[in-house]
Amino acid sequence: MLIALLIAFFQFGAPDFAKTRAVIESSIQNKAFPSATLLVWKEGKVLLHESFGRLTYERSSRKADTLTLYDLASLTKPLAVTLSLMKFHSDGKLRLDDSLKKFLPQTANGGKENLTLKDLLLHQSGLIAFRRYYDCCSTETQVLSRIYSDTLIRRIGDTTIYSDLNFVLLGKVVEAISGKRLNEHFSETFAKPLGLKNLMFVPPESLSYRIAPTEVDTLWKFSFLRPKVHDPTAAMLGGISGNAGLFGNASDILRLLLPLLNGGTLDSLRFFTPETIRLFTTRDTKHNLRALGWDMRTNSEKTSTGKYFSMNTFGHTGFTGTSIWIDPERNLCVIFLTNRVYPTSANRQILSVRRALHDAIIEDLERQK
Repeated sequence: MLIALLIAFFQFGAPDFAKTRAVIESSIQNKAFPSATLLVWKEGKVLLHESFGRLTYERSSRKADTLTLYDLASLTKPLAVTLSLMKFHSDGKLRLDDSLKKFLPQTANGGKENLTLKDLLLHQSGLIAFRRYYDCCSTETQVLSRIYSDTLIRRIGDTTIYSDLNFVLLGKVVEAISGKRLNEHFSETFAKPLGLKNLMFVPPESLSYRIAPTEVDTLWKFSFLRPKVHDPTAAMLGGISGNAGLFGNASDILRLLLPLLNGGTLDSLRFFTPETIRLFTTRDTKHNLRALGWDMRTNSEKTSTGKYFSMNTFGHTGFTGTSIWIDPERNLCVIFLTNRVYPTSANRQILSVRRALHDAIIEDLERQK
């Protein structure tokens, strides 16, 4: 009887995600990426958590599994920095209109004197998108000095320019408030309390065999060893930065996000107030593009969420081929991790794959109703 009930559940009670799996498998065949992990969570349940492919395209390469660690790239921005700022906001340690110079006095130059945390979180600071610091700097101190003294290229609030510099600075704000390096603060505030053993900065050499490789670096010209992180600015900052540097797997990312999906608490631990969650995950009304530290689903046909996710969907993408999208109207969270930049970041198939994948997920879910 029990076996019959289980068979009935898997036949009629849970999605088979056949179309979703087909999107990923065909993408691997087309060399959009060598490996991927997908996790689909809905209404308190993990409906799918599966890995695909091998860590590289070689047949001898290790098969990807749910313990494979991915370079999360810009997912570091919401997961390590924005969540930290949300915790500080919930604890009354900062306000969104606090000035950047309050925490980093050395930044009060180049038009940045009136920059606020909100400006940085919304990418409305007027700072340039990025710079090739490896062309002009050779140490972490030199990179930070250049960023602290950088001049705005637009007036504050006029334009949305997605800039890594915003989150390098916000990562330093987290350090100024906590009195700890970003990796230490993240570990003590989130990783240890939540039992996250697969979400970290600067993974040790002992875990190298589990890390999906990224692009072969041909730019590094310094005498010191290059950290594993793909992003060159984060690499020059020792692999610990607010814009990139976090490595992890899908199950630990989900556990980190569960307080957001549960009113701010998990396992009797409170991380955020419901008011802070609403504030940070609501679309900004001025430029109508982003929330505070989070991307929002757009109306564009090229939006990575596809055509079905609601306009209240928030999340983020990472250059290495990673993404998180949370649709509060569907009570749905999708975590998709790939190493699409192996062996070259010139491969941009991930842009269309993301749309097809998220559409397939919704269609597979709807087919089970």
